[in-house]
Amino acid sequence: MDSKKLLVRLVFVIFFIFLLNYLALEFYWYSSIWYLDMPMHFLGGFWLGLILILFFQIKEFSFKSILKIIIGVLLFGFLWEIFEIVINKTTTENLFNILDTISDIFFDFAGGLFAILYFSRQIMSIKRDTV
Repeated sequence: MDSKKLLVRLVFVIFFIFLLNYLALEFYWYSSIWYLDMPMHFLGGFWLGLILILFFQIKEFSFKSILKIIIGVLLFGFLWEIFEIVINKTTTENLFNILDTISDIFFDFAGGLFAILYFSRQIMSIKRDTV
């Protein structure tokens, strides 16, 4: 898969996340649909995984490239959770929920793994078509 196709798909995913987040905020879905946070973190991990594939210019996967993506997604997931904790503490004063934090990081990680799987399947289909 070339960089332009990946970038187009990445822009689509980011736009979809933006639209879904806008609707969730507008219609209070985050408070009325308790599990909405999970697919949002999955999508966040997915687009971040695609960005890291693009950033590292990965053409084929090796253990090292997969590790870079997983570590990158987890690092950003942890940083996002720290950001959420700080914002929660300063604005809403909600109690810290370790289960929610672990769940969020798990879904970030799962989204990153899905990006790896998605991209590797794209590479495999291109190789099949050229053979």
